[in-house]
This record gives sequence, C-alpha cells and structure tokens, in this order.
Amino acid sequence: MDLTELLKMGADMIQGNSDDSTTGLDSNTLTDALGKLLGGGADGGIDLSSIMSSLSQNGLGDIVGSWLGNGENQPISGDGVKDLLGEDKVSEFASSLGLSEESAKGALSDVLPNLIDKATSGEGSLLDNMLEQVGGTQGAMDMLGKMFR
Repeated sequence: MDLTELLKMGADMIQGNSDDSTTGLDSNTLTDALGKLLGGGADGGIDLSSIMSSLSQNGLGDIVGSWLGNGENQPISGDGVKDLLGEDKVSEFASSLGLSEESAKGALSDVLPNLIDKATSGEGSLLDNMLEQVGGTQGAMDMLGKMFR
C-alpha cells in the first residue's frame, strides 16, 4: 500500500469516527493534513524514524510497538498522541482542519494505530523501504541501539 492510499484510508477513518466535528470534513483536506502531520520521511512517506525516536522520551514504546507487530494494536490516548507527535504538530493539524485540539487528538488516536500498522505490514511496505535505506534489519538494529544508549 502506498502513502497516498494510506492517507486516504486515514481520512476515511476520521470522517467515519464518532466525532460530529470531523464527519463533514473534506477528504482531500484531511488527506493533505495527515500528509503534513506524518510526512517528512526519507522516501516522502510517513516519518517513522521521528515517531520511533520519540518513543524513548515518552514511554509509548509498548503501544507503538504493538502497531508494528502482527498482533492486536493497542490504543493510544489523546494525550499519548500529543506526546508522540508533539503539541505543535497536533495544534497545527487541528488548526488546518478547523477542529478543536481535543477533536484532533481523538481523531488521531483513532487513526494512528491503523495507519502505522498498515504502513509497516507486508512486503513492499513503507517499513520495508525504510529498512532498505538503513542497511536492512541489522542496520535498523544498530540505529536503534544507538538511540537507546
């Protein structure tokens, strides 16, 4: 699944959540806002390296780790989303969509586990591409080892 498909899937999920303030949002506007929020990766995709590097600072490693595996995705709270992505990014996301920060955090807590799970699952995934860029699994392990020292 490519990034555009992932972002559109995320936009559909946000439009279909239980928050009335997100159900009427334009799909393209949502897709663009998600791309700006999660973008910046080396391949123009989701910036998984920034998300992963913030884990050591905020204690969300087990939660986000569940999104990378094949098991059930653990939920993340709105405050967890703010800790993971940064208050500035969440505020900018909310502002770009005309949402309250609470609605934005709720929408992101609904969508992030599924987006990261899809981005990292299967051959040809964004994770496969990222691993290729850092020298495969061993390169990634070396990079993680340096981050957690």
